[in-house]
Amino acid sequence: MQDIRWGSIGCGDVMEVKSGPALQNVVSSDLIGVMRRDGRLAEDFARRHGVEKWYDDATKLVNDPDINAIYIATPPDTHLEYTRMAAQAGKPVYVEKPMANSFAECQEMIQVCQNQGVPLFVAYYRRALPRFLKVKEIIKSGQLGIIKEVQVQLLQSAKEVDISGKSNWRVNPNIAGCGYFCDLGSHIFDLLQFLLGDISEASGNIDNTGKHYEAEDFVEAEFQFESGSKGSGIWNFNFDRDIDKTKIIGTRGEVEYTHFAEADVTVRSDRGEDHFEIPNPLHIQQPLVQLIVDEIRGVGKSPSTGVTAARTNWVMDRVLGRIGPT
Repeated sequence: MQDIRWGSIGCGDVMEVKSGPALQNVVSSDLIGVMRRDGRLAEDFARRHGVEKWYDDATKLVNDPDINAIYIATPPDTHLEYTRMAAQAGKPVYVEKPMANSFAECQEMIQVCQNQGVPLFVAYYRRALPRFLKVKEIIKSGQLGIIKEVQVQLLQSAKEVDISGKSNWRVNPNIAGCGYFCDLGSHIFDLLQFLLGDISEASGNIDNTGKHYEAEDFVEAEFQFESGSKGSGIWNFNFDRDIDKTKIIGTRGEVEYTHFAEADVTVRSDRGEDHFEIPNPLHIQQPLVQLIVDEIRGVGKSPSTGVTAARTNWVMDRVLGRIGPT
């Protein structure tokens, strides 16, 4: 396969800057079709972004013979349905995160793609960002010694949209799987497994402290990696200020970074303290999209697949108490 000609199911906010331009800008890739149930919005996106085709029917987009790969940019509750549709059409699938609403749905997505012989990728784009590749490099260098502990804090004040009671799919468990923990915590757990290997055990406690919506707004978790390193985390979306901080602590030093805020990577060790300022690209999915395109074309390898992403859903399901230990 030479050029990858994408069709996107969904063209909302994530497509405007994060992913849509990335699909257009990487080498041997183009975005030639978009779909949204409200055809007027699909047409508007296509016009503004120079996309050739637009649809209000996902089946028509998937079966368009000019499109040879499908990007699914919809909320998680539809990821399994659209993955089935794309795989049965024989087209590679790139799906937004979290991969699905449960680990069980992720397994179904993997199976249908395997049965149809098409690759499955998931938009955990931090695996390809220079800032986090630097963190991985620091860990692999041995500068921190043996990794013993991970500490995660993601604390945010309540959002006005939620306080006002307006509709917000990200805190509707039927659509998003849970609340902001699924939306943001998934990025954190996926990156940690990229940096340190698979998490083999996880548990947690949840609460709804603000009562602004049905989903939980407080999660505390304990987890352990296959290497034996231990981790703990707090996610609080009804806090009085914003804190975004992760520490990976070894026997000879530690590295500290943020997942979502733009900030330096800080390393403290017996060599002293070092700071690395590594900004994110404008189109934040572009490095990962390039690797995905390369793999589809047979000239590279993506670090984020259905298999790696499903493991993240397994961890979240364990923390939320949805599945028992394996």
